[in-house]
Amino acid sequence: MNWSVNFEPFFSWPVLAALLVPVALLALAGLWTRQRGAWLRLAALVALGAALANPVLLDEEREPLKSIVAVVLDESQSQTTIGERATATEAAAAELEARLARFKEFETRVVRSGRASSAAENAETRLFDALDGALRDVPPSQVAGAVMITDGQVHDVPDNAASLGAPIHGLITGRADEQDRRIRFERAPRFGIVGKPLELTYRVLATGGQSGSVDVRVIINGEEKFIEEAQIGRESQLEIDVPGAGRNIIELAIDPVEGELTDINNRAVALVDGIRENLRVLLVSGEPHSGERTWRNLLKSDASVDLVHFTILRPPEKQDGTPINELSLIAFPTRELFVEKIDDFDLIIFDRYQHRDVLPILYYDYIAEYVENGGALLIAAGPEFAGGQSIARTPLISALPALPNGEVIEEGYHPRLTETGERHPVTRGLEGAASDPPHWSRWFRLIGIDRPEGQVVMQGAREQPLLILNRKGEGRVGMFLSDQGWLWARGFEGGGPHVALYRRIAHWLMKEPELEEERLSAAGRGMRLEITRQTMADEAPPAEITTPSGRTLSADLGPAGPGRFSASMESDEIGIYRIANGDLSTLAHVGPVNAPEFGDMVSTEDKLAPAAAATGGSVRRLAEGALPNIVPVRRTGSASGNDWIGLRTTNDSVLKAVRRVPIFTGFLALALLLFAFGAMWYREGR
Repeated sequence: MNWSVNFEPFFSWPVLAALLVPVALLALAGLWTRQRGAWLRLAALVALGAALANPVLLDEEREPLKSIVAVVLDESQSQTTIGERATATEAAAAELEARLARFKEFETRVVRSGRASSAAENAETRLFDALDGALRDVPPSQVAGAVMITDGQVHDVPDNAASLGAPIHGLITGRADEQDRRIRFERAPRFGIVGKPLELTYRVLATGGQSGSVDVRVIINGEEKFIEEAQIGRESQLEIDVPGAGRNIIELAIDPVEGELTDINNRAVALVDGIRENLRVLLVSGEPHSGERTWRNLLKSDASVDLVHFTILRPPEKQDGTPINELSLIAFPTRELFVEKIDDFDLIIFDRYQHRDVLPILYYDYIAEYVENGGALLIAAGPEFAGGQSIARTPLISALPALPNGEVIEEGYHPRLTETGERHPVTRGLEGAASDPPHWSRWFRLIGIDRPEGQVVMQGAREQPLLILNRKGEGRVGMFLSDQGWLWARGFEGGGPHVALYRRIAHWLMKEPELEEERLSAAGRGMRLEITRQTMADEAPPAEITTPSGRTLSADLGPAGPGRFSASMESDEIGIYRIANGDLSTLAHVGPVNAPEFGDMVSTEDKLAPAAAATGGSVRRLAEGALPNIVPVRRTGSASGNDWIGLRTTNDSVLKAVRRVPIFTGFLALALLLFAFGAMWYREGR
């Protein structure tokens, strides 16, 4: 029973004070002046005040509340994949629950943290986030404390752990003598220029004060490049050449040693996006014409392109008597461009160019050799390509995918994609191509050719080839058999997608990876692996996937558009996946890169110790499965000892019922009140 006195006045307290205070002052004044009957008047006033205040005796029936104990179980991969940590955790949790069940003061909440349900949970062990979630609905006064069963590798230990208001105890799995080596990147830039050196730094770490040197294997995009020697504990520098545009995976690996805890952290990964240095393009226009500015404007607008443009305004055969010293034209630097610096260009474009002895005939051999050795050449043909001074009548003929037949077709037509063009990355999905006729304007000129080599991706009038793409040796050649793309740029009959088409042609010629006809790519999106296959074939075989742990999986690639097949799968492993499809293979990293969860995996008491000390708790190892004793303690008492851990009890309770007993009411109160007033009158009457 809980007894207490409460007042339930018949009037509000201000009204009651207004009635009684003046009378009380008079009574006190009578006592001060020692008037006769002053004590009786004061007693009568007290009785009247008690009657009006209406005191009530309350008897409360309360049910005590239990304190909440949070038991947080670490189920991260460092716990579940190493030794007997998972078994020790489950055994300790079961015993702890059984012991807590014997105390009627406590209610137990078991929280499991670190299961592989998201990339974030795989990346770090966040036990305090799980603890906050478990106690979110619990008042601070009812928190008894928390017991964390973990290997001690906790990554979200707060600086203000004392704000919990209850002790935090850590029970550490694993052995105190564990040995492990690991490697990590200290500095790894996200971007690098293709073909240029990139500097990275890394460090090899080891437990137990190990020292000495270790061999580090450097693996770039799945291929081991070289081996470096590094000193344990010392930051080491690494310099590599960025191999290609797009995503590059740089791995560092060290061999495991006998007695090592795990080899999961014997690899470090850096993802480097390769960026091409500005591409150098040489554009040579044979003469001014309507489409010349279209090529120039497009290439100048591309920030990744350095353009060198020459237009032949005065061919050698033009003789009008003007003195050379009065001409403002510069001489065409043929030797510098086509002999000394030809290999500096990523792409050469001949735009309506014809052989007029501006270039010595030998230089066409140099251009053909440039293509064979890996260069790129584009012929944007006009009527002169079909004439007697065509560049097809020079030694450049060995690099061209087709020869003119002398015909120039002059009639209106809609450029169309061929069946090959619908699948080819250069022309696939061009805006307006899906309708019939295509939703773009007509052209009115086409240069006839015979026996084209390579891939015809667009056709014009009479189903004759319009755009040909071909590989020649190590290089690539494109042939655009019309000079009227400018009609699209000018908006004639609604125009057309000239920017997308011209840019794709140029970048395919310069070997942009995303425009390869046969390409296998893969990427990690969180914990999902996404695979894409580009191919000119009608179907793609299943992809063979090798997981970081060495398991082999198969994924069927479904259609994702013309020339594209894809697959997607959820994964429960973090690391590098190897994907093969036919003759192609690629790598993809799934999950967080170099996640803290896979860094230091040696069990430790150090990380939880500051939080435990701030809350009055303790951190200790689970020795052979033995648990410390559990002792309920008051909120101000000590919460740990050599062989016991303390959990706070609460004084909170829930009100179940209230019994009211009025004190100054009924006949007794009336009799006392009448007696007090009667005695006062009696005294005044004498």
